[in-house]
Amino acid sequence: MADNNIEASFATLKQTIPLLLKHKVSAVPTNYALWYTYVSNESPELTSAVDNLIENKVQVSEIKSKELYRSYLAEKEEVSAWELRQSVEAMLIQLSQSLQDTRSDTSTFKQTMDNCVDDLAKVEKEGLSIEEVMALVRNLVKDTQNIRRSAISFNSALSDAHKEIEALRGQLEKSQQDALYDALTGLCNRRYFDEELATQSLQPGLCLIIVDLDYFKKINDEYGHVMGDLVLKATAKKLQSTCRDGAQAFRFGGEEFAIIVPNSKFATARSIAETMRKAIEKIGVKDKRSGEILGDISASMGVAELHKGMNPLALIEEADKQLYKAKNLGRNRVMPMA
Repeated sequence: MADNNIEASFATLKQTIPLLLKHKVSAVPTNYALWYTYVSNESPELTSAVDNLIENKVQVSEIKSKELYRSYLAEKEEVSAWELRQSVEAMLIQLSQSLQDTRSDTSTFKQTMDNCVDDLAKVEKEGLSIEEVMALVRNLVKDTQNIRRSAISFNSALSDAHKEIEALRGQLEKSQQDALYDALTGLCNRRYFDEELATQSLQPGLCLIIVDLDYFKKINDEYGHVMGDLVLKATAKKLQSTCRDGAQAFRFGGEEFAIIVPNSKFATARSIAETMRKAIEKIGVKDKRSGEILGDISASMGVAELHKGMNPLALIEEADKQLYKAKNLGRNRVMPMA
């Protein structure tokens, strides 16, 4: 029985090494484990995921190999630790932005109190002489001044807390330089995008979609950053759900997203972008404070196809160029036109 096991292991090994060479991934333990498991078909889910990539002629890059390993082979403790780090970072981001909104509200409240104090002082100066009324006014002025001092103290405390959170965020980001995912949206991050685009650009038939949410600053200004975060999360979910033909969505930065569409023609990529645009239009996010549903969310998109002689940077620039055209023509559209 032992001999049979050894022979089976060697047979699997003989198939594994050529696959590492074929897909141009280094023979580090995680990659070896990934492809050994694929060849032995010990994980049907992994086999299905890899087969899907191969079927769509998507290059299984080093960074995509890390993603597959984490998703299908990593120990539960490993995955739990990663998820914990991601959750902590997402919490810090949301708390930090929530504090910024509260600081803004507090500043407005302070200004209102200042005006109230000035008005009450003016009433007193205009000569109302009834002693009882004046006593009431004086007390009101005193109470209002106390409220103002309280608001100032609260604003100062928020400012200090915000600084501490920013410092903690910086430490966390420094320790997570090798992370592949955006904590807020759960999408693959810019680092992942850069490496994946560089790898996929070596293959023929590559398209890129750049997505930018319309009037996102207005959403943050009117509803606060917490609502803005919810819109970003909802958008990411829509983009993921509408990816097809091997397409993959990334958090590009801020309110921008990117979709790599490998082994594809321009018409297909544009069709995917149009489907995504319509899906984003259907997003509705509820403001928990007011119960109001925030709708009318839209996005502008630029699509570009990699041509001979273009490098990844040129592809990004072309997609950006088309995105700006979409913005200039009124937003909520895909450019270039079909």
